[in-house]
Amino acid sequence: MITRRNFLYGVSGTMLAAAAAPQLAWAGETSKLVVLGKEEMIVRSFRFLDLEMPLSGFGSWVTPVNHFFVRNHMSGPVDFDAEEYRLTVGGEVDNPLSLTLKQLESLPMHSIVNTLECAGNGRGFQKPQVFGVQWQKGAVGTGKFAGVRLGDVLAKAGVKTTGKHVSFRGLDVVPGKVPPFIRSIPVEKALHPDTLLVTHMNGAVLNKHHGYPLRVVTPGWIGAASCKWLTEIKVLEKEFDGNFMKPGYRWPTRPLTPGEAVKPEETTPLTALDVKSIIAGPTEGAKLKPGLNTVHGAAWAGEDDIVKVEVSADGGATWVDAKLDPQQSKYAWRLWSYAWKPKQRGEYALQSRATDSQGRTQGAAAKWNPSGYLYNAIDQVKVHVDA
Repeated sequence: MITRRNFLYGVSGTMLAAAAAPQLAWAGETSKLVVLGKEEMIVRSFRFLDLEMPLSGFGSWVTPVNHFFVRNHMSGPVDFDAEEYRLTVGGEVDNPLSLTLKQLESLPMHSIVNTLECAGNGRGFQKPQVFGVQWQKGAVGTGKFAGVRLGDVLAKAGVKTTGKHVSFRGLDVVPGKVPPFIRSIPVEKALHPDTLLVTHMNGAVLNKHHGYPLRVVTPGWIGAASCKWLTEIKVLEKEFDGNFMKPGYRWPTRPLTPGEAVKPEETTPLTALDVKSIIAGPTEGAKLKPGLNTVHGAAWAGEDDIVKVEVSADGGATWVDAKLDPQQSKYAWRLWSYAWKPKQRGEYALQSRATDSQGRTQGAAAKWNPSGYLYNAIDQVKVHVDA
């Protein structure tokens, strides 16, 4: 049972931050931001806290909560009473609902392991540079999420035949005239048995920065489809028409040349993640010895499975298969490794590319778009092998 007493503000009342600025607080909170764990998080924004996972986070199949990336478009609720909380369900339904946490928790529980990735992950690598948080590799993480099926809640409400989309609104503190963060997903995805209303993450109650008391997890889809601090669900006759659905989080329906603008009517909403792999080690500029070295990382593909990861040590001229870790689950990344034995000293460009069960393979360049979404170019790390 979630009560006022176990409402968590962050991780044990604190959050990760850069050691260079440990005293800064988040949007009116008085808690100090401190470094927890063995490494710092990468701070991309202090205004509305945006934290990126360090490369070491790719070493775990399930990402520890204190290394799981944080993305906020605005501030979360500063004050909250769990006993007064209600989730409302309305719109194109036969029986509008107002549910307490206790009523939600009385429904059957379900859990999934899901790789959650911000649509803008990798934006910092886009050329030419585009506007937005300059994420590099770590706006992603894999968690074990548990809660109730959204479909079970919608079944209690009774979705009308006119219901085609389901929208979510959280308890975000909306500044000034900024539009509220509301997005919708097709009713088919909402009714999928793996789409959850989540109360727990990695075996513990959600903390504030990951959506306490309730968040949506739309598995395999971009992070923006997994609304935090959920308070309202509406079944709609059509896709929600708002700022974070149009012009935000949309994908061009035709190829663009870098720097080219696109009209809103030439775009479609972002949904599932693309195929992608990341080299977590060795890191850029590392100095290695000849002999055995391990290249390792993670690969994911949204709703699809990773079937192959290849590694190149000669800038893409030749490729060899990496070893996939046996631990796997639908929607979750696969860890991979490759035993590399450079025979001579010099500079090397290590690359990785993944292939999924649809046959999609990472390309040499990402598909350019003005918002830098779904960056998934072949990853590359340059290293030096010493004598």
